[in-house]
Amino acid sequence: MSRTSSPKLQREIGVVGATVMGLGSIIGTGVFVSIGVAAGIAGAAVILAVIIGAIVATCNGLNSAQLAANHPVSGGSYEYGYKYLNSWLGFTAGWMFLLAKTASAATAALGFAGYLLNATGLGGRGLLIPLALGTVVVITTIVLSGIRRSNVANIIIVSISLLSLVFFIIAGTPTALRFGTEHFTPFFTGSIGTVLHASALMFVAYTGYGRIATLGEEAIAPRRTIPRAIIVTMVLTMLLYTAVAVVAVGTVGADVLGRSASSGQAAPLEAVARTFGILGGSQVLAIGAIAAMLGVLLNLILGLSRVLLAMGRRRDMPRIFARLNPSGTTPVPATIGVGIAIAVLVLIGNVKTTWSFSAFTVLIYYAMTNLAALYLPSHERLYPKWLSLFGLAACLFLAFWVDSIIWQVGLALIVAGLIWHAAAQYVVRNST
Repeated sequence: MSRTSSPKLQREIGVVGATVMGLGSIIGTGVFVSIGVAAGIAGAAVILAVIIGAIVATCNGLNSAQLAANHPVSGGSYEYGYKYLNSWLGFTAGWMFLLAKTASAATAALGFAGYLLNATGLGGRGLLIPLALGTVVVITTIVLSGIRRSNVANIIIVSISLLSLVFFIIAGTPTALRFGTEHFTPFFTGSIGTVLHASALMFVAYTGYGRIATLGEEAIAPRRTIPRAIIVTMVLTMLLYTAVAVVAVGTVGADVLGRSASSGQAAPLEAVARTFGILGGSQVLAIGAIAAMLGVLLNLILGLSRVLLAMGRRRDMPRIFARLNPSGTTPVPATIGVGIAIAVLVLIGNVKTTWSFSAFTVLIYYAMTNLAALYLPSHERLYPKWLSLFGLAACLFLAFWVDSIIWQVGLALIVAGLIWHAAAQYVVRNST
């Protein structure tokens, strides 16, 4: 039943506009950092991991789209879990979102710091963490002031990032061709497990597609526009990521690429661009990375604080997080809480660890999304049920190919979260 008495946003976003928004939400930490991390794990087969990650992400994106089309609310799978599953699984989805995106935000802050330090010639682990922490403080302060990034700014950031990646591909192709197949032989340097591990990490690099799924109220013919935009966005992103991976591996080799991602510099593509022999080439790449990761960090803090706000309203989190500022525009306690959590993870100082933790938790989060999609009534379903089954199985399967210590910690945090949820529900029941 539609709420005709409530004002509605105008339907003015078509496939092109939705695709631009999707690209702006996806391109960032994933391409500039995780390709290097994944290459260090799977070698040249990182190219295959890029494709596997895209297939699983596309499936999840379509399931997110059909949930959003029928239940267009803020909170994403946290709300879908409550509506279609139960409070326990709904809470798990929200809890995993908080953990996953906090780790992604920490990776973005470390990546930003790494690219900035390398671009200015100040590279060194001694400055990486302090600069990343300072960036988190600044962006959190901006969010607290209520300043939100406009669509124009989004287009500018996307354009800078895309242009820097196109430059990387064009400038690096001659060098990659000069080496021929040297850096791709052997293609498989490990087991199938290493490819699946890398695929789990690359999956996270695509997860901004959820932004498209939330456009139901603003999209022209949303049941047609949103799925098309998701598919177009995923295809374009996969092609872009694959081209970047081929050029990067072909230029310096997977070993060098992997070491540059885990050496504490957190700027693997900038290290590759230095070998092109083009004056200012690495700086061009760094500018794109810096712009993209600042945008990602800002969006993540905004998104995380709103989910924490929603969980505070349900008392799944302390009620203090449900408070707004006097003007009702900013959830101040939630935003500060998110900023502190990101800063704590930044102290780890290792993008492989933060990104791997993000991979496990976001895969569990999207497993909840696919599970919720399984329970859509037939008249609400846009796609066959097997798509939800495939997405659920793929997410759970990939989640446990990350380092064992990562998924063990992740499972422990799930248990801790459920204990908290049980205690919170008990308090609510006894206070009413």
